[in-house]
Amino acid sequence: MAAMSVSPEESPPGAARGGRPRDPALDDAIITATRRRLVLDGYTAMSLSEIATDAGVSRPTIYRRWASKLELTIDALDWGFRRQQASYPAEPFDRMPAREAFTEAVRRVDPCYFNPDAMVLMGNFMGETLRTPELLAHVKEHAVEPRVRLVEHVLGALQERGEVRPDLDRHTVATLCFGAYYAAFLRGEHGQGDLAARVTAALWPALTT
Repeated sequence: MAAMSVSPEESPPGAARGGRPRDPALDDAIITATRRRLVLDGYTAMSLSEIATDAGVSRPTIYRRWASKLELTIDALDWGFRRQQASYPAEPFDRMPAREAFTEAVRRVDPCYFNPDAMVLMGNFMGETLRTPELLAHVKEHAVEPRVRLVEHVLGALQERGEVRPDLDRHTVATLCFGAYYAAFLRGEHGQGDLAARVTAALWPALTT
């Protein structure tokens, strides 16, 4: 069973707009500054002037690469999605024992698996739903749904192997696993111990045959 993709298509941030060759170091500095400003200021309050200052570039340098703040933000998010995917262990799920495979799938549902500021970012994007719905839609498509579907996919494979109940509601179980991280964050417990292992310990007796 192959793990599901968590990221959009691999492509460098900000497609080239012609002219002299792009400097990857400037691209990285701008992306890094954007991701930090998203955490500190949120999307609406974030300004390209402050991003330029933080990155040590001029505003025209940014506009030569990205046509708008939204386009830059989308590329900054995709940068993180790609690196999160690259950080996953390489071992295929079909070679893991059943409980270990489920635990690893639950672990990858954690929004903070790669980025410790991801919960703050998610809160910002949910707050932007009315003003800039494209942001949350992009996160849902490229970060949320692939991870939640991975849990469903692993459970489906374990059903085929006869290691979890055939009548299992995979969608609801995956949603519960995803929600556990938000509940832990709001209760001040995020990052305390291995939440994926604890979620598995609580759910596994109800999942197995």
